[in-house]
Amino acid sequence: MKFPKDADGQVLKMLYKEGLNFKELQNVDFFVSVSDKRSGESVLKSLRDEGFSCELEQDDETGEWTCYCFIKMLLNYDEIIDIQKRLDELSKPYDGYSDGWAVMVE
Repeated sequence: MKFPKDADGQVLKMLYKEGLNFKELQNVDFFVSVSDKRSGESVLKSLRDEGFSCELEQDDETGEWTCYCFIKMLLNYDEIIDIQKRLDELSKPYDGYSDGWAVMVE
């Protein structure tokens, strides 16, 4: 299987090499960084209004705020890129931005 040579493609390549089944739905967490709680609450509302399942959390150590969006999906490069672009569009008015994604591997 071939993957793009950017960061997202390399993560997919690593997951593939670890034996993750790309034909099964996976729980993918997308991260949206926000500057503070107030901005985060606005981003959270915007994302939920668009159908995303999300929650807002503050990191105990760094104090940084992040909206976590949870999507059950097939691991597909183009879809991952599209979701990150959509998260950027929805969070930009509140000084937020898409800050990556992850899959829990057991």
